[in-house]
Amino acid sequence: MELAYSIVEQGSCPLVPLLYNKYRKPILPIAIFSYDDYRNEQDTFTMAFPFFHVLTFNYLMLELRKINWRNYIESNNPFAAALLSKMGYTEKEKVQVKKEFLRMIVKLEINPAKSELINGFFESYLSLNEKEEEQLMKEIKELGPQEAEPILKLPNSWRDKGLREGREQGREEGNQEATRNIAIEMLKQGLSEELISKVTKLDLNDICQLKKNL
Repeated sequence: MELAYSIVEQGSCPLVPLLYNKYRKPILPIAIFSYDDYRNEQDTFTMAFPFFHVLTFNYLMLELRKINWRNYIESNNPFAAALLSKMGYTEKEKVQVKKEFLRMIVKLEINPAKSELINGFFESYLSLNEKEEEQLMKEIKELGPQEAEPILKLPNSWRDKGLREGREQGREEGNQEATRNIAIEMLKQGLSEELISKVTKLDLNDICQLKKNL
């Protein structure tokens, strides 16, 4: 029997009859709870008035924080890989969760666009600090070249951060070089060091050094 799956939030039961009208197939509603703390949710939604019972809506429940992430690292489902970031893990396990996520993405062999989308979702919920990123890189390299190289080619936060920092440093160095060139031209025109310092915001000692080098 074919089923139409509906991923819904609690209280969105009107979506189910709309899906049924569109596909004319049995609907299997699944509510995914992605909160950070532990709660006791209900698998039933009821709408009623004191004088009239409107409906009772039942659905399957998936409470991510109560799921052990280790149970899904062998899955070949991209959706499961992305949701690892919201499953139950400790602070000490963050690096290992990220490493296993990257290994899953490589095994799935999905196209770069989907890989970047899933990676972006994952990192929006599980981000590592600089020390943790360094530990992750160390552990990935310990996997061996055959497994490590495909992982290092994936979109990742540490490489993106390095590229951004490199571009910012390059722009800053370019601006400084342009300012020094302006100061040199002003010196050639015979303008005073004090005026040049005021205009370019360069240190007076730096301008004096530039003058000596002319």
